[in-house]
Amino acid sequence: MSRPITTPVVISESLDYALLHVRVAGGEAVVSSFRAPDKDGSNEDAAVVVPVGKRSAIMAVADGVGGSRMAHTASLAAVQALAAIDGDPEDENRTRAAIVNAIEQANQAVLASGNGSATTLAVVELHDHSLRPIHIGDSAVLVVGQRGRLKMQTVAHSPVGYAVEAGVIDEGEAMHHEDRHLVSNVIGSEDMRIEIGHHVTLARRDTLVLATDGVLDNLHLDELIDAVRVGPLMKAADKVMNAVQHRMLKPERDDPSKPDDTTLILYRRRR
Repeated sequence: MSRPITTPVVISESLDYALLHVRVAGGEAVVSSFRAPDKDGSNEDAAVVVPVGKRSAIMAVADGVGGSRMAHTASLAAVQALAAIDGDPEDENRTRAAIVNAIEQANQAVLASGNGSATTLAVVELHDHSLRPIHIGDSAVLVVGQRGRLKMQTVAHSPVGYAVEAGVIDEGEAMHHEDRHLVSNVIGSEDMRIEIGHHVTLARRDTLVLATDGVLDNLHLDELIDAVRVGPLMKAADKVMNAVQHRMLKPERDDPSKPDDTTLILYRRRR
């Protein structure tokens, strides 16, 4: 059973598997995260759900990068900065400004750490069934309709992401591209750029997805859409995470397979 939350919930450094089912912003959310198979050390992903009154929320996933054992500190810094926001349930502009300020503060904190870490971040500002994506890097926000129509998808800040957006390569080629791991925009950089997307109205049976590249590098887009578009939210999350783990542990020819820390948030409105 899901439970209502009135204070921020942060998931970070889960050594094996974390699962949370909550009621927030007039709907339900499932947060799931696991560490890459056979990996020593911390899960470098993190997630946060911040309630802002009864009808609004901030949700985010972060993926620590940087090639150091301290990568998890960057993702944690990002979600903790968001968790500290005192959002305004009556004024989404104030909440959005607070999100931008929190991201900039996290960027300065990660730079000041001097440990070479960095993180991607995908955020959703949800206000009375209207959402706006905000992202840095290649963690993603998607909105999927009940019939499988992709209503919105952020563009990864990466050479491969831009190539897909420009139509130079397709999604299938991108899954196996040798430069897929390269990210051109991160928290922890002097040149960090915050991309704020356009408003999207979330219909009753739409599914909001926030995902790190553990999901995106192991499932084709149509597989992810099919897994989340219908059915109970917990079962949808389990379907995604089980499919990702299977790809990591039992790779098959022509299927993507990239062992990695993996974090997912799914959300649907109740009415």
